[in-house]
Amino acid sequence: MSQSNNRSSNSLVVPQAAGALEQLKFEIAQELGIAIPQDGYYGHVATRDTGSIGGYITKRLVTIAEQSLAGQYH
Repeated sequence: MSQSNNRSSNSLVVPQAAGALEQLKFEIAQELGIAIPQDGYYGHVATRDTGSIGGYITKRLVTIAEQSLAGQYH
């Protein structure tokens, strides 16, 4: 398969959501007490910390989706 046909698992389905996801990342990192590097280089951030941020983002997105779906069916 060529590179152009290989879709990254990190690509956004809705590119317009990038800003909201970035904001969510900063909010969650702040809640967890993890400093996000301002230069964008994560080489000095522990893998456990970045994993925690990603896990909490996923939890938050699932909660938002559940609330949205619950509102549609009531």
